[in-house]
Amino acid sequence: MVAELVRTWVAGWALSRRTPRPTELPWGLYVEVAVADPKEVGRLVLPEPSAATVRAAAASVEAPYTWLKFPGEPRDAQPWLPEGWVVDEEESGYLMTVGLRRTEPVAPDGYTTSVETDDGVTFVRVHDAVGGLAAQGQMAVLGQAGVVDRVVTQEAHRRRGLGGFVMRTLADEALARGARVGVLGATDDGRALYETLGWRLSTPLTECVYRP
Repeated sequence: MVAELVRTWVAGWALSRRTPRPTELPWGLYVEVAVADPKEVGRLVLPEPSAATVRAAAASVEAPYTWLKFPGEPRDAQPWLPEGWVVDEEESGYLMTVGLRRTEPVAPDGYTTSVETDDGVTFVRVHDAVGGLAAQGQMAVLGQAGVVDRVVTQEAHRRRGLGGFVMRTLADEALARGARVGVLGATDDGRALYETLGWRLSTPLTECVYRP
């Protein structure tokens, strides 16, 4: 079950970010980062990690700032990593899921919403009274799964319910397109918000980076 969720999450992330489709490798998946980023050139994702598969995946890497991600506790990963690799506990997070349900949310007073779907990805944007972007999020729908990505509320607009509004709007849009389950990767702060909306922890996610 966890391995399937990880694969869904990776496929949805790639679609949402407009990267090439994940490449199948003997130990898991490789995703190329489409936009040049000096801190991430690509990511290896292991749906079913073990000491052997983590070592094999890490040993295949030559490019610095390649990331390795897999379900499991960060504290357990370091002994599996070869020289040059470190566990990034700040970037490590959680894989979460929810059964989607329709709520027909209404934007808080003073805000307007735009919803756009482009090539399989739905974008929700919330604007303030003068048209400035206050919050946003997006979701890629893959069959019965909707993978949430890039949910952000601008600093000046936090604690006004916008994050929850964006999440509920994405859920309604995903349901309209046939999705029944939501999947996302969350940080500590994000997990706190998502749990109030009914999302549940499926597994911790460990993130490691090659910095020789």
